[in-house]
Amino acid sequence: MAPPGAGTARPRGRGGYWLYLVPSLVLFLAIIVVPLLMNVATSFTRWSGVGTPTWIGLDNYTKLFKDERFWASFEHNVALIIAMAVMPTIIGLVLASALFDYIAKRFGGRTASALRAAFYLPQVLPVAVAGVVWGWMLHPSYGAVNQIFGIKVNWLGDPDIALATVMAIMVWFQLGYPVVIFMAGLQRVDPSLYEAAEIDGASWWRRFWHITIPQIRPEIFVVLLTCTIAALKVFGPIFVLTRGGPGSATMVPSYFSYLNFFEKVNVGYGSAIATVLALIIVVVTFLFLRVQERDQESES
Repeated sequence: MAPPGAGTARPRGRGGYWLYLVPSLVLFLAIIVVPLLMNVATSFTRWSGVGTPTWIGLDNYTKLFKDERFWASFEHNVALIIAMAVMPTIIGLVLASALFDYIAKRFGGRTASALRAAFYLPQVLPVAVAGVVWGWMLHPSYGAVNQIFGIKVNWLGDPDIALATVMAIMVWFQLGYPVVIFMAGLQRVDPSLYEAAEIDGASWWRRFWHITIPQIRPEIFVVLLTCTIAALKVFGPIFVLTRGGPGSATMVPSYFSYLNFFEKVNVGYGSAIATVLALIIVVVTFLFLRVQERDQESES
């Protein structure tokens, strides 16, 4: 016989769990929401960072959309998306598949793990350190690259090749991230698929194209999205390597915003650049998520 009141116990309330979200919510509001709203508000003013801002409405945005340097910076951003998202994804797919499907089988898992760590090492290095080292290596007078090949090229000082040089550095810097993500994704692929394809005589390339890519498609979407966002807001490498130069050859929107904020002390215009960049990142993220959602719906 059940003790009195056994069936009448009240369930423990769940309202207390919300208290654990308060610190994160406060940090989110203080670090993201409030600065974002302040930046948007400042973009409608003329302000040097000192004194009282002067309300000018949409003048900063009108000036922005007529500014050739702003549009040129976005063209450079597209080039960096290729260097930081498209190329690392393609190369990373091939490398991850080779490490997982060939190196690990021929030379063992430790060798594959060591190579994976070597590819990921640039991600661990501070951007400032990596930029300074590359600056030394590419110096036109005493740089190691020119010394090795017996040439004298101003890799970061020539407007015709500065952007291509930065793109090559960013491929090196970004490559380890997709390699690690793709190798993790390959862990969940059923090994029997590769075994069956190999028994049927499928080459490594055919296994890669018909098994690897379809099976890790979610990871490909994640890498493309995160690397594209990183390319759109890239700042550190540009600041360390070229400061947007020579001239405006490597100028990107984030550095253009910084330039107006702190060097030209035109805070309102810099805020407008940052606001437009934030909107573009939100739109790109939304489009990526919609494409991924439709891809998943077509598979189900």
